[in-house]
Amino acid sequence: MAQVSMTVNGKAASGDVEGRTLLVQFLRENLHLTGTHVGCDTSQCGACVVHVNGQAVKACTMLAAEAEGAEIRTIEGMANADGSLNTVQQAFQDHHGLQCGFCTPGMVMSASALLAENPNPTEAEIRAYLEGNICRCTGYHNIVKAIMAAAGQDVSKIAAE
Repeated sequence: MAQVSMTVNGKAASGDVEGRTLLVQFLRENLHLTGTHVGCDTSQCGACVVHVNGQAVKACTMLAAEAEGAEIRTIEGMANADGSLNTVQQAFQDHHGLQCGFCTPGMVMSASALLAENPNPTEAEIRAYLEGNICRCTGYHNIVKAIMAAAGQDVSKIAAE
């Protein structure tokens, strides 16, 4: 067992972990932040995306020990200070960018990272960026529309699918 310490959603967090403990396990099991989902355990689905030092990372591919000293942001830390939805979350709600909700935390985290890197992405850039996130329900159209809306783009002419 080893002690790991990091900052998660602005708060100091630490715990004892085995060397093989994945970051997603530490977040869910030790810190009880269950918004970060485990969908595949093989880095294919993107349901476990979190931000590590500002970068989108699949938490099922990173050991908790590798996050020592890091700044971690999970879906639980995405809301505004007053508890209201942030711009990306609100856009997902407004534009029906979710159905069952299983992939939504990872999608929101990936979308936020994309918009931090590219504040005005095209539809093609959004679709390319989301290639590591799988959604079985929405068909992606409304997810893309939500991200474009979060970027402040006019989506009124995009046909419903």
